[in-house]
Amino acid sequence: MDTPERTPEITVVLPVYNEAGSLPTLIPELTAVLRALGREYEIIAVDDGSDDESVAVLRRLQEQEPRLRIVQFRRNFGQTAAFAAGFDYARGEIIVTLDADGQNDPADIPKLLRTLEEGNYDLVNGWRQNRKEPFLTRKLPSMLANRLIARASDIHLHDRGCSLKVMRRDLVAQMHLYGELHRFIPEVAAQIGARVGEVPVNDRPRRAGKSKYGALSRTPRVLLDLLTISFLLSYSSRPMQLFGLGGMLSGALGGGILLYLAGMKIAHGLLGGVEAFREYRIGTSPWLMLAVLLVVLGAQFVVLGLLGEIMTRTYYEAQNKPIYAVRRVYEKAADAPQSPQENPH
Repeated sequence: MDTPERTPEITVVLPVYNEAGSLPTLIPELTAVLRALGREYEIIAVDDGSDDESVAVLRRLQEQEPRLRIVQFRRNFGQTAAFAAGFDYARGEIIVTLDADGQNDPADIPKLLRTLEEGNYDLVNGWRQNRKEPFLTRKLPSMLANRLIARASDIHLHDRGCSLKVMRRDLVAQMHLYGELHRFIPEVAAQIGARVGEVPVNDRPRRAGKSKYGALSRTPRVLLDLLTISFLLSYSSRPMQLFGLGGMLSGALGGGILLYLAGMKIAHGLLGGVEAFREYRIGTSPWLMLAVLLVVLGAQFVVLGLLGEIMTRTYYEAQNKPIYAVRRVYEKAADAPQSPQENPH
């Protein structure tokens, strides 16, 4: 068997959070699929602050699979941070991602790899078929969210919730994930000009443990993420065009109302004389208050746009800062913890 020191061609990134029951079945299954490919590979399991026996289980599995590397977080940072850490530690030219709960079928990996290479894609996303989930609480919200995101981002995928993806290393190196952007990896990839494909994949029932999401708990977060990704895709590098436009429209509407009120008062003075001019009061009119509010709001939007421009410039010029903190890395070859600074990436 080849030693894990050899440069892998394929890296599998596996975010893990309280999956001690699924890992003993998933890792051998994943290993069998990867060995059958006949390529050098590695598996990076990123433990996202699990409070069960996940790390201990992974350490035992590492005895049978020396290509398994374990990145252990100090606490729970979220799935986006787990993906980001896996990407940072990956050494393969092709990156594969999938969930650790066993619902993604490793047998679909060769199909995604063929599509990536034969279709000249940069990223291939899985499209789960015959999903084993309740329709009203899981499938329907997912369908609606996919359609909304497709309209907002112009990336037409059927299933954005599938973690089974295959992508090229050069693409991963150009993506910066933070917040909850793991749900929008295809959109982030498309933002930098990547070619995105989709392949139907098998969806299996969870074999152990329970889902980390409630029935409808993701809906508000998906809607907020939709606003985020829409902004990132359209205005992340030019916020003034969004906020400035809103400010100009608000200010123009407020100014128009003020001009109308002033014109009406002048017209009453011209037609009815001084008395009519004095009697026509606009100081207590709700329209005056609305106009002033719109003008002030417009000014605030313009200032917000300017601040956004400054922050954008600062972001692009600042050094990259990791969104996670690693406790240790277990390498089977050395059988000793590795600090983050020793990682080649």
